[in-house]
Amino acid sequence: MDVSQAKQVREALIAQGLETPLTPSDMTAEQKYERIKGLMTEVVATLGLDLNDDSLQETPHRIAKMYVDEIFAGLDYANFPKIALIDNKMGVDEMVRISDISVVSTCEHHFVTIDGLAKVAYIPANTIIGLSKINRIVRFFAQRPQVQERLTKQILVALQTLLATDNVAVSIDATHYCVKSRGVMDSQSKTQTTALGGNFKSNAATRAEFLR
Repeated sequence: MDVSQAKQVREALIAQGLETPLTPSDMTAEQKYERIKGLMTEVVATLGLDLNDDSLQETPHRIAKMYVDEIFAGLDYANFPKIALIDNKMGVDEMVRISDISVVSTCEHHFVTIDGLAKVAYIPANTIIGLSKINRIVRFFAQRPQVQERLTKQILVALQTLLATDNVAVSIDATHYCVKSRGVMDSQSKTQTTALGGNFKSNAATRAEFLR
């Protein structure tokens, strides 16, 4: 992790009111794991499940480890990916677009899965980003309790901050399991969100090229 990069992104998100709602905490990852494990033990027991059963006895441990180390790892900026940036010596001034980036996140309203694909594009200014780093930024912000609209904008602002250009666009097409597996139980619907900056917002041709 580059501490300065993570700090710049976090400050930009806070300034725009896009940071995930958080309260200050000085708990270590291990302390969070232990507390969640204890609380999930109560949840499982309250549901009437037998924690002495060999299939269930490790469930609180698995959930706590999953929450802290995996699906909510993006809540900790210590896990922000190190982003490789290179000077735009080639003078690239056309769109760079990455499609079909896997998005697996968690709905913050019900803590169930959001599953979909992202498309990200930018028009380089003075720097170019390593392509895999865009995927890593998408993954970092997806590893939080999320609403899709905020997730889309967080990726946009992070890339605008790191690349020092407004010319960034993000689109996410996803299935929400809080819709698919509960409530209305609609297994077919998808949600699409788009965040556009710079030329992607002001230039109809550039916007159309990204969205096609």
